[in-house]
Amino acid sequence: MDFRTVEENLRQSFRLLASSQPAGEVREAGGVTIASAGVTFQMFNAAFLSAPVESDRELDRRIATARVHFDARGLAWSYWVCEDWLDKKARRRSSDAFKKRGLYLATVLPGMLAEKLAAPVRELPRLEVRIVGDEKTWSAFCEIGALCFNVPLAWFQEVFQDPQIWTNGFTGYVGYLDGEPVSTAATVVAAGAVGIYNVATVPRHQRSGCGEAVMRSALSRARQEHGIERTILQSTAQGFDLYRRMGYSVVTNVAVYTS
Repeated sequence: MDFRTVEENLRQSFRLLASSQPAGEVREAGGVTIASAGVTFQMFNAAFLSAPVESDRELDRRIATARVHFDARGLAWSYWVCEDWLDKKARRRSSDAFKKRGLYLATVLPGMLAEKLAAPVRELPRLEVRIVGDEKTWSAFCEIGALCFNVPLAWFQEVFQDPQIWTNGFTGYVGYLDGEPVSTAATVVAAGAVGIYNVATVPRHQRSGCGEAVMRSALSRARQEHGIERTILQSTAQGFDLYRRMGYSVVTNVAVYTS
């Protein structure tokens, strides 16, 4: 079941971020994974399903379980739902079930997997790719991410503020073109695959191959260190065609609901 690779890697990426935060919490509760960074940016105060849901009543219980956790802490939050966990009835009624508990659909991300990357179809820019590990690369990673994901810079900096993040299995990369930081990516190795996250390129260099170049560099390093070629990601609409060309195919969908 390829969807399990996608969702397990995704959950682990959030566990790593949450466990690095002073107010972060990671816990399991009755088929629900809580991986909350305890930050302002609600996407990183997250709940996930961790086992199949076989009825709409069971789905409601699991939504309520997470709601109790976050309400007690006064946090805005999100629920990341790999749709393959849901049986047909629960999936059909899922939007109403979340709305009943005060959560609304923010986006649906195709979960994609590649057993091996396809060769580039064009010449890529020659980036200098640096691993995030000092103030300069951290600042660039946060600034590019905040700009491209359209959130306040302070929110992004809060998520990635603790240097421990970069040494616990979440590896960040910044691509430089002629000395200018232009692209980012991050990797997490889990569930027998390399997950690729935080792919972003500053607007003036989008569609130039910079995002693909930093992704390929990050995945090459992970392959050399861990011997793993299998790779997963969750795609935005903007990146979907690129990822298809790189050899990824859709194996599931991840619906994201926010409070």
